[in-house]
Amino acid sequence: MQGKNDYRIRSLKTDDVDQYNALLRYAFQVTEQELAETGWRDDEIKQSKFPVLQRADVLGCFDGDTLISQFAVYPLEMNIYSAVVKVGFVTSVCTYPEYSGHGIMKKLMIKSLSDMRDRGQTFALLYPYSIPLYHRLGWEIVSNKISYTIKDRQIPTEAEAPGYVRRVDWENADFMQLHSEFAKVTHGCLFRNSLAWEEYWRWDEDDTNVAVYYSASGRPCGYMVYLIKSDIMHIKEMIYLNREAQLGLWEYIRAHESMIDEVRGNNYFSEPMAFDMDDGDIREMIKPYCMGRIVDVENFFSIYPCDPDEKPVCIQFILRDELLAWNNRTLNVYFSEGKCHVTNDMKPEYTVKMNIPTLTALLLGYKTAERLYEMERIEANQEAIDRLDDVLFHKIPYISDYI
Repeated sequence: MQGKNDYRIRSLKTDDVDQYNALLRYAFQVTEQELAETGWRDDEIKQSKFPVLQRADVLGCFDGDTLISQFAVYPLEMNIYSAVVKVGFVTSVCTYPEYSGHGIMKKLMIKSLSDMRDRGQTFALLYPYSIPLYHRLGWEIVSNKISYTIKDRQIPTEAEAPGYVRRVDWENADFMQLHSEFAKVTHGCLFRNSLAWEEYWRWDEDDTNVAVYYSASGRPCGYMVYLIKSDIMHIKEMIYLNREAQLGLWEYIRAHESMIDEVRGNNYFSEPMAFDMDDGDIREMIKPYCMGRIVDVENFFSIYPCDPDEKPVCIQFILRDELLAWNNRTLNVYFSEGKCHVTNDMKPEYTVKMNIPTLTALLLGYKTAERLYEMERIEANQEAIDRLDDVLFHKIPYISDYI
């Protein structure tokens, strides 16, 4: 092994696909048997990585000519309280074990977050393999996944809707457009580009189905992606634009009751389903899903919406960021008419002090200022906390993509 000072960081190209793939396979222990069970061959996996290296931003660290660590960022857009925000979705984070403990991943992260800032990506997301590790690097939990199991006898019996459901193929325009419509009206939802859709289907089996709910007038209003296997209906995703579509999709599920013993799926609305069911004695398990962090706090505030119906207020934020020096600062933010303005021309009425992970959870809606104050994550007086909660929106993000 060469000395630490001999490590080289550079962007990966398609010529690096073999090493990129080998590191992924080793780090995540994807075996030949697992590939075969999901219908993939090794050469197909290799081919599927070319679009990633062409369209994502992938940094690698090399020891000589050997790739030893990598950090990929998918460029996406996200709905944050109806503002379309450029984000980077971090994935493929891995290092060969013999190189761990050298600070390589931290250096890759700082370089990658710096590149995101230059590209105008003011927010970053990732699916954590270690929540404590990312906590130490300034990331915070921002969304939940609720896994549920519903027995066939518990499927809602009164779910009826005037429209109809049709099974469609994976490339169906109504299906893909529906997700875009859903993303436009759903806080936290990611807008899927072609690369995100490719990742969405990467490990699905060929007999995975898509069912679209249409209103009586023929307007697509909701869909579900599911697989029936061993008498179990596995729901990968269910989205709907209105209550009618939600009921219509449950009516469609009930039409399968002679074929299945139970329904299993995941809910990303951070709202337990039991209350909405006739028989609410179902099994639901909630766990953290995505973590996020503000990449560029000043520019994030400049595009962040606030409540237009509240009285304007100027609040001073004293912020700490242990990883990114440009966020380690004091900002005066004027909340007025639905917009945030970073200003040096106004005297702040209140002061709040917190770190970037806490601010991330607050502005994404995962926790209120009152709750964070009770947890001693914010230093302020009670009046400042009340005014901050007044001007902010409070809705936990819907994030369902695993990239």
